[in-house]
Amino acid sequence: MDSVQSLFKIQVTTDPLYNPSPFFSFSYLKSNQKITNMAQILLVLLPFLVISLTILGVSPIVESRSRARMYLELQCRSALYSDLCVQTLLTYVSKTGLPSPQLLAQISLASCLSKARFTKTYLNLVAKKLNETKNFGNNQAIEDCVHQINDGVNQITQSFKELQKIGKDGDKNFMWHETNVQTWVSAALTDATTCIDGILGDAISKREQIMIKARLLNVKQLASNSLAMFSRFTTRYRASRGIKYPEILS
Repeated sequence: MDSVQSLFKIQVTTDPLYNPSPFFSFSYLKSNQKITNMAQILLVLLPFLVISLTILGVSPIVESRSRARMYLELQCRSALYSDLCVQTLLTYVSKTGLPSPQLLAQISLASCLSKARFTKTYLNLVAKKLNETKNFGNNQAIEDCVHQINDGVNQITQSFKELQKIGKDGDKNFMWHETNVQTWVSAALTDATTCIDGILGDAISKREQIMIKARLLNVKQLASNSLAMFSRFTTRYRASRGIKYPEILS
């Protein structure tokens, strides 16, 4: 017991936490004070460090996106729905490079195709619902619209494939590809317009009409923009290859 007490006494008297010397107390408190001061400084500077690091990290992204937007605004200025054109293409613009006019035309067509397919699916659901309610008068209008949009989907799909062929099989077939794309996309645009005009005259609920019209209108606008982007591409392609329209004999 004495040895244990003796050992405990030695530990207590030699442990500076229990029996600190004046020198140790001063050093220990001074060290703690430095740590406290540093912590306070860091707390003050932390928001500024975070903001600085954020700005440094975001600035290149913002600059890249701003550059991309300026480029797209230039490319889309001939489109009838230029704001939608920029909004549609901006998502796909690479951070390290700007797409060529041909690639932009392809992206525009692909976006239009995606929206047309989505609209077709939605119209099929509406037609199924009308079939269940035996509302055949309204269903006929929807069925006609589904048929038109289905044609539009096929035409845009063909246009996309045709656009990809330009430049791959020589310039001698350029006019053939160009005419096909213009004809098919124009037909898809007409289908969407006809569908809007035909379906809204029936006694479909106002909510359903608004939903259908919004989707069809979006397809129409995207098709119109696709034509503009394609025309911009073909104009530049002709100029770079020296391709001229054949003279029309009077």
